[in-house]
Amino acid sequence: MNKQYTQEEKYFRAKKKVENIKGFYANLLAYCLVIPFLFFINYMTSPGYWWFFWPMVGWGIGLGFHAFGVFGNNLIFGKDWEERKIKEMMDKDKF
Repeated sequence: MNKQYTQEEKYFRAKKKVENIKGFYANLLAYCLVIPFLFFINYMTSPGYWWFFWPMVGWGIGLGFHAFGVFGNNLIFGKDWEERKIKEMMDKDKF
């Protein structure tokens, strides 16, 4: 069943999707900045026990769920990847 959306509904759906993607990349950037900082603090204060590993794993799992929520099953290849690859293979086969 296909639902017909008005231009305004399409705009708000697209805007929400872009906001979700921005939120994911902000989370990813924070992860990439904070985890090395925690490693540095851990190294300087208690190098005998690597506690920074636990926030790294926990936040990493959360980041994975966030990515799945934003991108769904199309995280790696994208929605149209399969069709593009099939077309590319068919074009190469012409020669």
